[in-house]
Amino acid sequence: MSPSLAATLARVDTPTICNAIEVAEGGRGFARFTRVTPVSAMAEAAFFGFARTARIRASAPPEEPAEVIRARRMAYYKHMSEGPRPAVAVVEDMDETPVGAFWGEINTSVHKALGLSGTLTNGLMRDLGDLPEGYPVLAGGLGPSHAFVHVTEIGTPVRVLGLEVADGDLIHADRHGALVIPHEVVPALEAAIESLLASERLILEPARKPGFDFAAFEEAWAAFEASRT
Repeated sequence: MSPSLAATLARVDTPTICNAIEVAEGGRGFARFTRVTPVSAMAEAAFFGFARTARIRASAPPEEPAEVIRARRMAYYKHMSEGPRPAVAVVEDMDETPVGAFWGEINTSVHKALGLSGTLTNGLMRDLGDLPEGYPVLAGGLGPSHAFVHVTEIGTPVRVLGLEVADGDLIHADRHGALVIPHEVVPALEAAIESLLASERLILEPARKPGFDFAAFEEAWAAFEASRT
């Protein structure tokens, strides 16, 4: 990822990226975004990066030997510590109804220290007053207990909040939700974002001026439509 693209992804929100992808693709129909409203912890600003995926369960104790579970957990953290940066932890809770909060003070602090930019999960988080500053989490809900949480798979494709994510996919997220940026649009994405913002200004700048009325709207909308054709 170029420094210029990284700076652009950091300064715009996820709905803007969603619209810009359609600009880059030449029409509506982009659908690789979350479909469930997340619970957001410190995700007012956007976070982004290449997905590091895993799956967990928490509703019942693991059936495998303890040494297997410990080894897999260490392999999980090794996986999270590796790969291209920036990176986002994308973790699917496989319980039908998540009951164990994997994302609390300790685990988020560890992930931040390992160089991840944030977390996207359908599972639960806790310790809202103690999460490390600058590590956003988008989760499926809140819960007080870690229950029997354990890692079951590492690096496999996951489905989180209705979004299918493969290890290495480029994620953009904020309090609205998350999306996968298609690899094929990455070279055109910066230009698409700037084009989108310029066209939006054709409506927003007149609308924010005193005296804006229907006639001014008609004129602004005509310019807006022309910019998109």
